[in-house]
Amino acid sequence: MKSLKVASVLALSLLLVFSAQAQKDKSKRKSPPAQVSKEVNGTKITIDYSQPSKRGRDIFGSLEEYGKVWRTGANESTWIEISDDVEVQGKTLAAGKYGLFTIPGKDEWTIIFNKKWDGWGAYEYKEADDVLRVTAPSSNTDSVVETFTIEIEDSGDVILAWDQTKVEFSIR
Repeated sequence: MKSLKVASVLALSLLLVFSAQAQKDKSKRKSPPAQVSKEVNGTKITIDYSQPSKRGRDIFGSLEEYGKVWRTGANESTWIEISDDVEVQGKTLAAGKYGLFTIPGKDEWTIIFNKKWDGWGAYEYKEADDVLRVTAPSSNTDSVVETFTIEIEDSGDVILAWDQTKVEFSIR
């Protein structure tokens, strides 16, 4: 009986060790990590996020509800780091590192820059920690985007695309 308890504890310990190791290798996740970085007029913009896939699901208005704060990706909160003061959609944002959250809407999204950048998802999101909120129009893509993607164009425009939805906002 004692050896059975020891074997059970050993098996559980091994399982926990392997689980911890699997979490360290984020590339093996269903929603793997991604990072996009670009220098625009001398300002470095970096966005770090995870890429969920559509996998046959209805995304905006269903899986990701309209009117509800979204982590703008999967897994850990998406963050954005900007090396210099900029204007986002014409509003000033100081240089720094921010959580990048969004509130999807059918025709318009709210783009949120939040003090809390290092959480898991949007579970710890607090509106009181918002540094800046702007809006951006939502439009349909020409084709289905299977994997959530963020791009930064040479102009500083940031494009969020997933399923049949595209949202674009400017950083100048």
